[in-house]
Amino acid sequence: MRLSQLLQHLYGRAHLSDMNFCDAEVFGIEMDSRQVRPGDIFIAISGYASDGHSFIDDAVNRGAVAVIGEKELQTAVPYFQVIDSRKALGKLSSFFYGMPAHKHKIIGITGTNGKTTVAYMLRHILETAGRTCSMLGTVSYIINNEKYKPTNTTPDSLQLQRLLSLSNDEFVVLEISSHALSQHRVEGLEIDYGVFTNLGHDHLDYHHSMNDYFLSKCSMFSHLKESGKAVINRLNEWGDKLAGLLKTDDIPVITLGNSHNDYLRIENIRLNGRTRFTLDYQGRKYEVSLQYPGLHNVHNAAIAFLAASDIGIDPETSFAALESFKGVPGRFEVIEHPEGAKFIIDYAHTDDAIEYCLQAARQQGATKITHIYGFRGARDRTKRESMIAASVKLSDRFIMTFDDLNGEEEHKMEQELIHLNMLYGNGKGEVLPDRTLAIQKAWSTAKKGEWVFITGKGPEEYERPFTLPVKSDKDACEYLLDGFKEKAGIC
Repeated sequence: MRLSQLLQHLYGRAHLSDMNFCDAEVFGIEMDSRQVRPGDIFIAISGYASDGHSFIDDAVNRGAVAVIGEKELQTAVPYFQVIDSRKALGKLSSFFYGMPAHKHKIIGITGTNGKTTVAYMLRHILETAGRTCSMLGTVSYIINNEKYKPTNTTPDSLQLQRLLSLSNDEFVVLEISSHALSQHRVEGLEIDYGVFTNLGHDHLDYHHSMNDYFLSKCSMFSHLKESGKAVINRLNEWGDKLAGLLKTDDIPVITLGNSHNDYLRIENIRLNGRTRFTLDYQGRKYEVSLQYPGLHNVHNAAIAFLAASDIGIDPETSFAALESFKGVPGRFEVIEHPEGAKFIIDYAHTDDAIEYCLQAARQQGATKITHIYGFRGARDRTKRESMIAASVKLSDRFIMTFDDLNGEEEHKMEQELIHLNMLYGNGKGEVLPDRTLAIQKAWSTAKKGEWVFITGKGPEEYERPFTLPVKSDKDACEYLLDGFKEKAGIC
């Protein structure tokens, strides 16, 4: 592709005619100077940890034929100044890879909780219906049925467009985080369906207020294709507000809610044993059954069904898929303790998500609930008190331990946990910094009927070593289970 073609897409034909540059052949686009090869364009991003403008000389020395950045500079190759390098990267990446969103049906999912579960449910429904589906999200990137380790919940715009161009699948389900939206990682992306799950207290270290957080989520719907639709959960107050805003912009909105004006309503929810409920959709009522427990998963299943139905998947196929859905790695993942207790691994890291998990245990008849969790360093401190309040309200005891410290000093985090436990623990909590020893302690005392929740990391590997030779919460439970079997002589 010629440099002039890319710049015309970025600036427009009229503005391009005023520029004087050598029209080189472009073989690639890079935002990391270390990855630049001869014939590439280098996009200098003003990042949070480092400034890409500092690496322009390195990119040029490696063969960059042009540079795009935000600062007024003179370089050894043609340099083009833009207002926002991140936006430019998204637009150029999409064009360079042939506007790959146009060859797929793109389903973007945003919300505080439920994004991953809804994404997996939707993919399972589509594949049950015989359709092919890629997925990009927190747990995994799946392209043409091949799994890749994710870099972020939502990849940067360059990686996103590369992955979309590689996919031969009809559908792509994409989790879209508020960080990705505010950092323009989905610039250049066009989506067919925008799904909103809910909004709760999270990431206020980054967004500073719930309204800013909400507005960031709202921006996903500016990426809808002309024929695109919004699928909104109005059972959440922010979803109700969002639906109203989108309707004023004449965006087609399909809603889950309690009103007769909603496309889908949930009735007769039964949460004891197998989760069962009734869906009222277009004048017909359907009985649904899930293997996955909890009211929040009723909502997740309903919003996945609603999106799938508008796509054209018949209800019976969707319900069969939902009934056979076995869950998501690291989301309410159950390990059976030999004494009859249940250990549950979950990613829950907000007060709402913690309440969903612990309430599900009560609804399933747990005789005792133990909760193991911590807080990530250098992250939203304002939600810590509400997370403890949720645990105090719904658990019988809890152990506060280390999560990822992200540079915070260990002794300071330990003192923080002790302080918070003294203030808000209500006599139910204790602090044990070593995460694996906290799990081991709960394991050694677990009894029949007890549910032990280990939340915050889900399938993620530990960033630091702990006492037990394991890499994750699930590894820790399986290590302890293997130790019990070995001691008991069970093969």
